[in-house]
Amino acid sequence: MGIGDKISNLVQQGKGKAQEAAGNATDNPDQVAEGKANQSGGEMKQAGENIKDGDLKGAASDAKDAFDH
Repeated sequence: MGIGDKISNLVQQGKGKAQEAAGNATDNPDQVAEGKANQSGGEMKQAGENIKDGDLKGAASDAKDAFDH
């Protein structure tokens, strides 16, 4: 996996966390849900990159994290 892909996935996860926090602060359930979806999307992309790299343990961990949101 390229470092650019990893950074992009982490940025997406970070944006999702910030969006979820903003939704919680403003009592906006739609924004909370969208933030969680962004986090999950970043984690699933990361899992896909791990599979490409042959890191099945890391892929399984990232996929599990994505479904925990």
